[in-house]
Amino acid sequence: MRKIALLIYFLLASGLCFGQAALQRAQKLIEQKNYAQSEIILAEYLKTDPNNLEAQELYGDALGYQEKWDESIVVYEKLALKRPQNAEYHYKYGGAMGMKALSVNKFKALGMLSDIKTAFITAAELDPKHIDVRWALVEFYMQLPGIVGGSERKAQQYANELLALSPVDGWLSKGYIAEYKKDFQEAEKAYKKAIEVGGSELTYNKLIDLYEAHGEGKKALETSQACLLAHNNNRLHYQIGKIAATYNINPELGINCLVKYIENYTVKDGVPKDWAYYRLAQIYRNLGDKDQAKQWIDKALASRADFKEARKEALVIDQMACC
Repeated sequence: MRKIALLIYFLLASGLCFGQAALQRAQKLIEQKNYAQSEIILAEYLKTDPNNLEAQELYGDALGYQEKWDESIVVYEKLALKRPQNAEYHYKYGGAMGMKALSVNKFKALGMLSDIKTAFITAAELDPKHIDVRWALVEFYMQLPGIVGGSERKAQQYANELLALSPVDGWLSKGYIAEYKKDFQEAEKAYKKAIEVGGSELTYNKLIDLYEAHGEGKKALETSQACLLAHNNNRLHYQIGKIAATYNINPELGINCLVKYIENYTVKDGVPKDWAYYRLAQIYRNLGDKDQAKQWIDKALASRADFKEARKEALVIDQMACC
């Protein structure tokens, strides 16, 4: 009998280990953005263990990342019904419905608003420290017209809650609200506070994007330089070069940064080198140096023949007067 009991224990333990390995593999695939393969593994796993909540949540995540909103909504709704005290399930249910609402016609989307709001508010009430759902509620209340439930006052309420939970998120959310209201000064103030209390690249980029959206090239360049000093990320060399080219300011700095970007480039930097060639061509065209501009635009087109922006720039450069 003892041998049989040990055998049963061994088989059960082996099954648990195998199951956990499958979930870990699925999670890893999601982190690697291989959502389709993760979905396959989880669908197979759930055939043998359909009540595993961790597997169900991962399955919903894999579906959501692939924008399979209808399927992910079903998964998250079942989880929220099974565990009504779990804030994360309600948050993901509301999020999936929100994304679905963005992909359907306005009349159908209007019919979903109440369920979306209920899911988010439930999550916020269940977890007073849930940052993501408070962000969702800020965006929800700002994006909706007042006639169907939009409210700047409620958005500010959740932004204030964020400020108490995470000052950087609080200031970023206040910057978001100010931008939505087209209040440049308030948005600038909020993003500067976010940099002051957080100092991440994200906080700098929010301010840089604000400046670029309002044609404040000099301020965008200065903020990008400050971000480079704080983070020393090669991608920022490209950003500085892009701003210098776009706004025709500080060409020497722009050229130096773009050359550094090209020299230190890796695929992790995100922006292909041909864009750096294109920006260098722009800067030299701004300087009136046709030969250098043509050299760099030819290099961009040699790298990618169907580079539309570079083709347009090449036509402009060809029309320049010779030096």
